[in-house]
Amino acid sequence: MTGFSLLVKQRNQITQFLSLFFLCLLLIVSCGTTQQTTTTDNRIIVGTTLKPRTLDPADAYELQSLWLVYNMSDRLYTYEPGSTEIKPQLATALPLISRDGLTYTIPLRQKVMFHDGTPFNAKAMEFSIRRFIENKGKPSFLLGDAVASVTASSEYELTIKLKKPFAAFPSLLAFSGVCAVSPQAYELGAGKFNPNTFIGTGPYKLARFGTDSVQFDVFDKYWGEKPANNGINVQIFSNGVNLYNNFRKKAVDVAYLTMDPDQIRSLTDLAKDGSWQAIPNKSSVVSYVAINRNQKPLDNLAVRQAIAAMINRPLINERVLYGQAEAVYSMVPTTFNVYEPVFKAQYGDGNAQKAQELLKTAGFTKTNPARVEIWYPSGSPTRSLTASILKALAQKTMDGLLQFELNTVESTTAFKNIAKGLYPIFLLDWYPDFLDPDNYVQPFLSCDKGSAATGCEDGGSQSQGSFYYSDRMNKLIDQERQEQNPEARKNIFAEIQTQLAADVPYVPLWQNKDYVFAQKGISGIQLDPTEILIYKTIKK
Repeated sequence: MTGFSLLVKQRNQITQFLSLFFLCLLLIVSCGTTQQTTTTDNRIIVGTTLKPRTLDPADAYELQSLWLVYNMSDRLYTYEPGSTEIKPQLATALPLISRDGLTYTIPLRQKVMFHDGTPFNAKAMEFSIRRFIENKGKPSFLLGDAVASVTASSEYELTIKLKKPFAAFPSLLAFSGVCAVSPQAYELGAGKFNPNTFIGTGPYKLARFGTDSVQFDVFDKYWGEKPANNGINVQIFSNGVNLYNNFRKKAVDVAYLTMDPDQIRSLTDLAKDGSWQAIPNKSSVVSYVAINRNQKPLDNLAVRQAIAAMINRPLINERVLYGQAEAVYSMVPTTFNVYEPVFKAQYGDGNAQKAQELLKTAGFTKTNPARVEIWYPSGSPTRSLTASILKALAQKTMDGLLQFELNTVESTTAFKNIAKGLYPIFLLDWYPDFLDPDNYVQPFLSCDKGSAATGCEDGGSQSQGSFYYSDRMNKLIDQERQEQNPEARKNIFAEIQTQLAADVPYVPLWQNKDYVFAQKGISGIQLDPTEILIYKTIKK
């Protein structure tokens, strides 16, 4: 073969190769473009300011992380939207509980697949729960404090034994982080976390996890009802103003958490003419005042009671929240049928006369007023306005007997220091870990070590900054945790709330209303009772 012939043949081969290459490239681009257009048209864009720290369910303890985990996962139990009652999800029935309240036997669903193709069974669920406890992530105490052992008693049956009876335990199994994860994708061991990936059994699988966006694709082998959309794009904005503006420009389909009350009011007003939808939801989040009983003059019960009497919830709701909340008169919210408005009964709202009488009884005068510092997170305009209202109320109604000084601190620093007792009063809110009245009582009022004289040295109330200690309260909490009879348990919660109002380690303020904003044509907006937006029902 001559050199010329070889050159011609090579040139022809190159020409054929380039023709095929560009044809393939054209097909890829065309197919890709078509697919992208279809996908974009049928995907839902959710806007939020909640920036997730991790996607590992064994370490996720903030709403911004749990929100994402929830929508990619299944738990043994879940909640009906708008209800605090659990229903089976990966379980096929409610647990069978032994007579002593220590052993829970749970039948499991069959023909369920993880996102990586691993089959789900009791061994996988045992692994998931053990990992939640043994990897020692932020929420591990929720099960670690309660569970003695978890075993796969058969291929599709799980047996959990508790250290002591705990009536609220089934609700713990609906916590977003107690979800099934693939044993092939995760490891057991303290600190062994996968923060940037997620492999579960839920209706969506993770497609992308970035600093300002997260993408969920539909899991085509999902065992349950398929999502009403073709996927979710979560756009994370740096602040509420950006979220507000992007929703108004229709750059996102759904906006949820967080915007300031004035932004919410603006979007709600504009929704009245049909520009978009404003969907209010009753929340289980309670905002409250934590009072440190170890700091003077708050060590005096009369001063704490005077503050409870002086506070005017309707005024705060009007001036700070523009009516976007509900006054709450117990640390247990109105979500539960055990709720008792004990603070309203004992103190009312803005009861200046009662507050002044209490302060005078405690020995305070105009020349010797009770001086108290109020602290709040620097990044919360709502808390800032609330603190200002409280200061103004004291100046206007307390006849010089009570004076508030306002201070602010960065949130991360605050949460490190609250348990150290640095703040006399702190303005906070509580997002429930699980939906049971116990979760609004035990973390706030229990104490493992302490005394009436010294206050709480270790336990729930110490971690919340009140340092409250009461032998009677500890006994009541133990009783409600063990009591399986709903009516008897309700009576115990009534006693707990009465004691709470008498001792005033906290003053409840309001219960949130959460607003979801959706563009016209969007439907299927639902919230889980733990404030999580449910993705799979959203459609357009």
